[in-house]
Amino acid sequence: MPAEYDLVAVAFAEATATPGAVAFGVDPGLSTALGGYTDADFTADVQTLHGRGKKVILSVGGEAGRVSVNDAASATAFSDTAYALIQRYGFDGIDIDLENGLNPTYLAQALRALRTRVGSGLIITMAPQTIDMQSPAGGYFKLALDIRDILTLVNTQFYNSGAMLGCDQNAAYPQGTVNFIVALACIQLEAGLRPDQVGLGLPAGPGAAGGGIVAPLRGQRRAGLSGARHQLRQLPAAAHLPGPARAMTWSVNWDVSNGKGFARTVKPHLATLP
Repeated sequence: MPAEYDLVAVAFAEATATPGAVAFGVDPGLSTALGGYTDADFTADVQTLHGRGKKVILSVGGEAGRVSVNDAASATAFSDTAYALIQRYGFDGIDIDLENGLNPTYLAQALRALRTRVGSGLIITMAPQTIDMQSPAGGYFKLALDIRDILTLVNTQFYNSGAMLGCDQNAAYPQGTVNFIVALACIQLEAGLRPDQVGLGLPAGPGAAGGGIVAPLRGQRRAGLSGARHQLRQLPAAAHLPGPARAMTWSVNWDVSNGKGFARTVKPHLATLP
């Protein structure tokens, strides 16, 4: 893993036969391909990353995930099983990546229960699709706002979405552009998320997504995410808001296969932002 990454989300924890419950383990096919990699080996790798000052969290769901938390019983099952996985593998938190809908009321209940058990150091992140963060009335957006007091970061997937409206509501911005990213991040800031809770989720390069790829370096005046921050300040509806200084990419694997260009370009620019 490139040293530039500070937080690693391991994908994915999956549903079980019990509503709300999640399970995680090393994929048997992966284990075979690596010559016998085990859950114990994985746990040791998590500890190695901790030794380097990195945080490791468990991502729940994904595109094919069907984790359903729709009542008090399933909220308890989610909290119980997520806590058990955190204890077993040494995860520092949980990432909500449910791309097939969610119930904000009961998932918030589950996450609050989990935080009570783990403590204030629990990292809680979210990776919603772009459409999920178009309006505060949507379930994903409502969840983020409902738990904003314990929420660490929302890394919206600014890719695979097509054109979307920004916070100015004047035009549909095409994906894969700086204006698309900042105009949509602006929606979250104006709805009440803190700037440090808004991350920019971007593909690591060719092959990582079907659309929305943005070159990490777009000229000297718009380098990395500092250009996005500059553009955000120019949007009339967000002139009073500072820009985000956090980025997420799908994925570390894709970044490494593309020469580590994302991490090595974006991280230095993030470090220059207040």
